[in-house]
Amino acid sequence: MLMVAATPIGARVARPRLTDVELYAWIAQAEAGARIEYHCGFLGIDVTPVISTLPEPERRQLADLGQAALGAFEKGLVHLVQERVGPDRFAYIAVARPRPKAAAPSLSALLLEERAA
Repeated sequence: MLMVAATPIGARVARPRLTDVELYAWIAQAEAGARIEYHCGFLGIDVTPVISTLPEPERRQLADLGQAALGAFEKGLVHLVQERVGPDRFAYIAVARPRPKAAAPSLSALLLEERAA
């Protein structure tokens, strides 16, 4: 049996807190351990066209934001965390990870540099 949480009449609808571009900008400058809440609500429901209570443009914006957060996680840039704030309501948080150390120069680059000197 599929159960879907209904939004009570007059309830505040969760709106996207920021855009995917703003999330990328935050990730680019965030120190390791910094946190940003990118959504509060029930992300799986809020981005699903048939059951979301968001207007279509905001639903799409939130779906893009969720995909951006997932992509940043898959690249090892952030940890994604959920904190329960109430029934069927969660804070979705990205936590900046330490930046990867710069890759060592390739052998061919070192050889070309030595040759040029």
